Amino acid sequence: MRHVHIHVTGIVQGVGMRPFVYREAMAHGICGWVLNAGDGVHIEAHAPADALDAFVAALSEHAPAAARVEYVEVVDLAAHGWDTANEQGFRIVASQDQTAHTTLVSPDIATCDDCLRELFDPADRRYHYPFINCTNCGPRFTIIRSLPYDRAATSMNCFPMCPECAAEYADPLDRRFHAQPDACFDCGPHIMWREASVGDEPGEAAALPAVGTTRETSDAIIDRCVELLAGGGIVAIKGLGGFHLACDASNEQAVAELRRRKRRSNKPLAVMVRDLADAERLCHVNDVARGLLAGSIRPIVLLRRRAACESGGSPDALALAPSVAHDLPELGVMLPYTPLQHLLLAAAEARGMHALVMTSGNLSEEPIETDDDLAWKHLVAAGIADALLGNDRAILSRYDDSVVRVVDGAVMPVRRARGYAPQPLPLPALASAAPCVLACGPQQKATIALTREDASGASTCFMSQHIGDVENGATFDAWNAARARLEDLFDLAPAALACDLHPSYLSSQWAREQAQERNLPLVEVQHHHAHIASVIAEAIATGQLAPDARVLGIAFDGTGAGTDGTIWGGEFLVAGLADFKRAAHLRTWALPGGAASVRDARRNAFALLSELGLLEHPGAAGILSSLDEQTRSITTTMIKRNINSPRTSSMGRSFDAAAAILGICGTATYEGEPAIELEAAAWRALDGEISRFAGNQAGVSASASTSLDSLFRYVLTTDPLSDIFDSNLAKKGSPDTPFAASMPGAGPKSTHLESSQTTFATQNHSKKNVSELTVQAASNSSLVLDQRTFFEALLSGIEAGTPADKLALGFHIAIARASARIASEICAREGIDTVVLSGGVFMNRLLLRLLTRKLEDTGLTVLVPRTVPVNDGCIAYGQAAVARARLAQITPQ
Repeated sequence: MRHVHIHVTGIVQGVGMRPFVYREAMAHGICGWVLNAGDGVHIEAHAPADALDAFVAALSEHAPAAARVEYVEVVDLAAHGWDTANEQGFRIVASQDQTAHTTLVSPDIATCDDCLRELFDPADRRYHYPFINCTNCGPRFTIIRSLPYDRAATSMNCFPMCPECAAEYADPLDRRFHAQPDACFDCGPHIMWREASVGDEPGEAAALPAVGTTRETSDAIIDRCVELLAGGGIVAIKGLGGFHLACDASNEQAVAELRRRKRRSNKPLAVMVRDLADAERLCHVNDVARGLLAGSIRPIVLLRRRAACESGGSPDALALAPSVAHDLPELGVMLPYTPLQHLLLAAAEARGMHALVMTSGNLSEEPIETDDDLAWKHLVAAGIADALLGNDRAILSRYDDSVVRVVDGAVMPVRRARGYAPQPLPLPALASAAPCVLACGPQQKATIALTREDASGASTCFMSQHIGDVENGATFDAWNAARARLEDLFDLAPAALACDLHPSYLSSQWAREQAQERNLPLVEVQHHHAHIASVIAEAIATGQLAPDARVLGIAFDGTGAGTDGTIWGGEFLVAGLADFKRAAHLRTWALPGGAASVRDARRNAFALLSELGLLEHPGAAGILSSLDEQTRSITTTMIKRNINSPRTSSMGRSFDAAAAILGICGTATYEGEPAIELEAAAWRALDGEISRFAGNQAGVSASASTSLDSLFRYVLTTDPLSDIFDSNLAKKGSPDTPFAASMPGAGPKSTHLESSQTTFATQNHSKKNVSELTVQAASNSSLVLDQRTFFEALLSGIEAGTPADKLALGFHIAIARASARIASEICAREGIDTVVLSGGVFMNRLLLRLLTRKLEDTGLTVLVPRTVPVNDGCIAYGQAAVARARLAQITPQ
């Protein structure tokens, strides 16, 4: 006989681990006990050696699907170091809170198939119960108050179990054995309905809610909700991590009214459909996307929409209101993940509604609502929603829906929240690291990161859910709440702080104040280095890069404080975890009004063309006429006198300028709108290239997924705009000037160095064309990509009457070719073979795929983030990685 103590760590609470351990113990003839503690699951086991070995192996090999077993430690007990009574039978004992809170907590899990069958089974006692769950599904992180994970430590503690539920909870062979949210109509929680009366003025007190304490009253509430939606109403509906605002996605009037009330004029809205079949009626869904939609997390998945000609007049086609996503090529789609959502979609389908808009329940730029009374005040009484479908189970952590997309068969997070956070991310092991670093993240798409160094040598990073843009008091309060939640729940005490270099970010100001008050080390991390470091850290932790690897990082985004006092955003950085050097960047120009030029892309375009000396070009007439004379005069004065006109090298702003110049989008009603519309235009032009591509591919359909890679390479090597710009660009000089002439130290240097400029030529070396950007050697020994040649050609295309969509595609091709060319040259000079791509501009699927193909064709390895978003959602993780590396360099070994 062996007598051992077993310690299991990882995501082992809230996933049915103890019932699983009990069943495995019974199957292997193990005696002893199992319990939850703050640091994981503990087991005392007594059995013959062979049986014990098989039992230990099963703990990781056959763990519940939602569990993630990271480590199983087995220690033999000292002689007589146990109670002999434990050698008889196996039991689950009460949880203990005498250990450090180092265990991991499961995120919320979508309704499982077993519960779904019971939900729609008239013979089941939980038929139509909106909160049905078991150990394999239901709320977890959003209801937990403290560790270890037991009902008393959750927001379910105020719902005593009825005798039937209590019997299930206590039965080791039942699917609801120790399922902490276990409930039914008799126990509660229950849904609640409050509706604004006709004639009520905004701000009037709510009527007493109807409560669904029985199946009949609950069904009546759901029927009334669906009736209101079918009539064009808007309802605030409580989910796992907050409220949604819902309306009929096929009703243009309802969608337009939701946009008006929410102050969200153009930003695309997500829709929820009942099943995969409906999703496929709206969009192209591959196997990876299918798994995401119907899996245990069920995020919003950005899918390529079906063209109108594909559905035509088919009776199976699903029609959406035009303003759901306007003309964008992608649509955010999700499937129900709570029992209530399943009931709502089933009832909606019975009324002929197959898709509901489900957008975050908040006023734009405010945190998502989580409390029923506040949701009534801010959403219904304020006139945004017509009614509120809430419940009496408190949400303890605010969580938006996660958003993902599939690129080249791999999942890329867009917003990491419900279902993913706060699952820890690995960090590179360091010989000497601070025990806990708090990384305060960026201003936009904010997250928080806290690191932990385990006794086993493993290093992990707890990254919060997406918080939003920390630009006002309400969102900063949400930021602070998320920080405190992670620190308290996982017992983490920061020993060092990291923040963005920007002087005005609220989170950075907080970090500087805290570092001074608490006498803690503070590491200020340059924004784009954090972008690149997030991918480096991920790659080192997963064995794709060596710990001391240096890469070329291409960081393209809208805004980031540079080390030289300008706004960076079109950066080529030679980087490791601890440091970087700026190898190249986009030519800078003034951004009059700063944020005002971000919102009004026309002002940005005017300033850029002014910098490039192209305002007099005939093709600029359109952008000039879009601005009144006073605006042009004021903008010119601001630029000349350097009044509130920071200089920027932002690739995001360059995309915005191109969109404005082409007349595609001149003003941004949401972040990145001009660039997003530019990409949509390019995709439309790319669709036109398919027929030309197919004509050059004998027997190959360009629409087949296997040919998409070839299509990208086709447009990269066959410039669809090359015939437009021959005469305009022939006078610009030979494209064959050696690149080496523009290398640092290769010739005279000045701020602009027009005399030593060199161009990046495309594969067509007989002439210069739209796919070239000029490169200059600047005084700081970094290369400068000068856009003048390209924008001049772009204006000439407008003058020649070339369609805007075609010019938009040419812009993407130009950026991909030029970026790949300069990357190849820098990598050759630096002896680097890996390029990292990060930054919000790479949310652009077309640019990402074109640039990736071009870089890979030159023999370079390309890495993009896989566990964190490519946008600013990765910054906190990158800050944490940089801070650890820098602190380790100054800490005595």
